[in-house]
Amino acid sequence: MARSWEADPSALFQRRLGKSAKELDRSDGRDECPDIWQLDNGDIAVIGRDLTDVYEPRLPEGVSLAPDERLVVIPGIMLSAAKPDIADV
Repeated sequence: MARSWEADPSALFQRRLGKSAKELDRSDGRDECPDIWQLDNGDIAVIGRDLTDVYEPRLPEGVSLAPDERLVVIPGIMLSAAKPDIADV
């Protein structure tokens, strides 16, 4: 069965949504840089900590992960900072 949406691996990073982890004091400047980016096809890329194995056993009713999906966590302040950059549809 075909999926109703498929990620396009050829899409390029277009613009950051919100502020960088450094600007929000959520990075030590080395290897921990959560981020939110809009791709050139309109999709959103989220860089965060992979906590799939921790959260998968306790997903809410009706929520599931496909074998090729991962659950990532970012600081809430990053999504809040991105609100002005996210268009209402």
